[in-house]
Amino acid sequence: MSFVGIPAALQSALASRGYGAPTPVQSAVLAEDAAGRDLLVSAQTGSGKTVAFGLSIAPELLGGAERLPPPGAPLAIVVAPTRELALQVKAELTWLYAPAGGRIASGVGGMDPIAEKRQLLAGAHIIVGTPGRLCDHLERGNLKPDALRVVVLDEADEMLDLGFREELEAILDRLPPERRTLMFSATVPRAIAALAKSYQRDALRLEVGGGGEAHGDITYRAMAVAPHEIERAVVNLLRLEDPPLAMVFCATRAAVARLHGNLAERGFPTVALSGELTQAERLRALQALRDGRSRVCVATDVAARGIDLPELDLVIHAELPRDSETLLHRSGRTGRAGRKGTSVLLVPHPRRRLAERLIGAAKVTATWGPAPSADAVLARDAERLAEQARGVLTEEASEDDLALARRLLADQPIAPEALAAALVKMLRAPLPAPEEIAEQRPERREARREAPEAAPRGGEGVWFRLNIGRNGNADPRWLLPFLCRRGHLTRQEIGRIRILGQETMVEIAPYAAERFAAAARQAGDGEDQDIRIQPMQPFRQGAREAPPRAEQAPAPRPAKPGKPEKKGKHGAGKPPKRFEKPKPGPGMEGRKRAGGAPRLGKRGRVA
Repeated sequence: MSFVGIPAALQSALASRGYGAPTPVQSAVLAEDAAGRDLLVSAQTGSGKTVAFGLSIAPELLGGAERLPPPGAPLAIVVAPTRELALQVKAELTWLYAPAGGRIASGVGGMDPIAEKRQLLAGAHIIVGTPGRLCDHLERGNLKPDALRVVVLDEADEMLDLGFREELEAILDRLPPERRTLMFSATVPRAIAALAKSYQRDALRLEVGGGGEAHGDITYRAMAVAPHEIERAVVNLLRLEDPPLAMVFCATRAAVARLHGNLAERGFPTVALSGELTQAERLRALQALRDGRSRVCVATDVAARGIDLPELDLVIHAELPRDSETLLHRSGRTGRAGRKGTSVLLVPHPRRRLAERLIGAAKVTATWGPAPSADAVLARDAERLAEQARGVLTEEASEDDLALARRLLADQPIAPEALAAALVKMLRAPLPAPEEIAEQRPERREARREAPEAAPRGGEGVWFRLNIGRNGNADPRWLLPFLCRRGHLTRQEIGRIRILGQETMVEIAPYAAERFAAAARQAGDGEDQDIRIQPMQPFRQGAREAPPRAEQAPAPRPAKPGKPEKKGKHGAGKPPKRFEKPKPGPGMEGRKRAGGAPRLGKRGRVA
């Protein structure tokens, strides 16, 4: 299918930009059954939506003519969630409508409102803006809504996520009721459906690319890592993939600042995007990414909204997204306009179940595997450096270069191997060093769902000693999270905790003891690096470890004459199992008690 049935001026603009055939979303909005109707379109970012709605609104703007009338009050309004997206939409519509004499104005936060007012007074055919600034222009009378024939909500779901519902409703309520309303959204959650029902008339629902499913050009991967090795995994992943442009997502501004500083210190050309940046700083960071001075962007979810970086090949989730829609929005930064992209989730061991639920809810398929090791990075470096060196050696040298080479060889004869080694060393020098990551044993999920055959009767665990006790302010409120993080455990796998003066003894489920012992041998970071964890006895997988003798509970008192011994539900003399086999279902994430105190119950006693 080609662009047929559209005005000649727009066809000329498309041809000048190299558009030969419409994308699926453009074909959908140009179909006969969509002409003149309200539209609710779900399509992924980077699928050509801006040109799609630019072509769809052409009949309302041109009215059958080849050129637009003289500019006056706007005929169309486009609402976008962020400044960057609004300015990108304005740039796209400017070249699309330039042959037809179109004039496009903007109204976005962070820009000079007086200059925008002058643009509106001078006349415009289309105004593109963010919800807050457009509301402000409407209230001040700078934007006259009477002549508006069509309104477009771009990335409507993101605008609701950012809290712009009131502004959107205020804008839509002031527009002429006979207008045409187009909504474009990557996903159509309940809130978007309700907004469409309130402000659209007999809207045609268009699902492009699988009805809001993940973009088919994105490959999803999940990597299980130790919680304290997330940053090292990010470093090795960037080194292994070596993308022209990568985006790393964190959950908070503090996490962005920390990861940005660590990557910059290791030699990665990196910029940070978070809500604390001014608009000028944000624009400078984006420009550094576009012109190649920076190749890695560390950002929060909100700060990355509306960013269009065509060269972005890799998205890394250094911290898991809060829900499946956020996962799709983050990943949608790559795989645009027919390009291939990769989205990688770095999953701490205790949060694997949460990651699996996110992936399932997003209806994507992810390949699980370990984080790249330093050896894997060095092996990939060898391939790249060899190819790069061959390219340098096959280039034709100038006479000046040859003269200098002869002079160097005359002063000090050098073997060919030494010359090649010097070239490789020079090419390797700018590369950041890879990080050492502990080898991860493949998880045996069946073993976590069924009681292991080697588990001793009675459910006794394996005891470990920590070199910190009451004198070092040991407290279960931070010991439990520390053990989960350092030992790759869940709270289900931790039994009794006994805090003494100089040390602490911890009981670990027998099926998790080997994994805990291997992880505990790795050095910690920050304030935890001085805490050492050792088994109470020489560790053997599946061996039963008796509780520490110093902490044996006193023998039970004999029953009084004439009274039978009481039997609990486990029977007389039979201890309860402290480590039942874990059952499938939601993990322990999110289970909290008031005050932050851990809930040990029958599974653990805190001295």
